[in-house]
Amino acid sequence: MADQKTLTFVLMDAPYENARTTTALRLMHIAAKRGHEINVFAYEGAVYLPFALQKAHPNPVHGKDAEEEDHVLPREWVAEVMAEAERNGGKVDWINCGFCVDERGAHEAIEGVRRGGPPNLVAWVGESDNVLVIPTK
Repeated sequence: MADQKTLTFVLMDAPYENARTTTALRLMHIAAKRGHEINVFAYEGAVYLPFALQKAHPNPVHGKDAEEEDHVLPREWVAEVMAEAERNGGKVDWINCGFCVDERGAHEAIEGVRRGGPPNLVAWVGESDNVLVIPTK
């Protein structure tokens, strides 16, 4: 792809905490549809976005079982962004900060997620066409 870009996203927020993470995933999905190279550095609570042990749950308040509730699982969204990038000639390189993983016990991640640290992020910043940092308040 002649106009393929390398985009780096830096995420901090845990799943379900606010719309910042949802917005970042939507932006990644658009970039994946366009076949861009996508780097994601997840730290602090964001290491739970690709957590493999996430489970759908019922919502007894609404009287729905897990299937009826059809609750979105961030790990599925992350996997779809990775698959979309691959279908369009791009790729996603997702690194969970190892320190953050250890602190939170978030060792089980979906396929395609690897462990790394701040030196990976520094390298990506230098190699990227653009970097978007989505911090907490």
